Amino acid sequence: MRPADAARCAELEKKLFPEDDPWPEVAFLSELAGAHNHYVVVRDESGRAIGYAGIALLGAPGDPEAEVHTIGVDPGAQRGGIGTTLLRALLAAAGKRGGPVYLEVRTDNAPAIALYEKHGFHIIGLRRNYYQPSGADAYTMRRRAADDLLRSQGEAELPRPGVPRDSEVRS
Repeated sequence: MRPADAARCAELEKKLFPEDDPWPEVAFLSELAGAHNHYVVVRDESGRAIGYAGIALLGAPGDPEAEVHTIGVDPGAQRGGIGTTLLRALLAAAGKRGGPVYLEVRTDNAPAIALYEKHGFHIIGLRRNYYQPSGADAYTMRRRAADDLLRSQGEAELPRPGVPRDSEVRS
């Protein structure tokens, strides 16, 4: 994301989150100025932003964590995989540092919850009246560190560059 995208992202926020204090342009500019933040956009053929997402990469080098701040996709472009692309970009940025990733999501946003669960997030708590001014509740979700996810999926050892896994060795 570039500073020039901030106005378009604020425009999308008004469409996507009208009842929950959508971020103005200045909020996006502030987020872009934060050294620990990573923001991305997806553009259409004309170069116009149709999706955006941001994550804060937090914690000390030995104890990192990340927090997804926002993901939004133009209503006319939803259900086309853009949200997945944005989330994967955020998770890739977080994965370079390691550590768990956290986020909040409205309890009534079933498509987002399904997307997050598909990518390893689990509900760990409920925040009543989290979104304002609507008063909507939010789930807090966490995705364990990428190393932990691989191990929990049956990987005995993380792949190392140049060293094939057993399933990749051919005789």
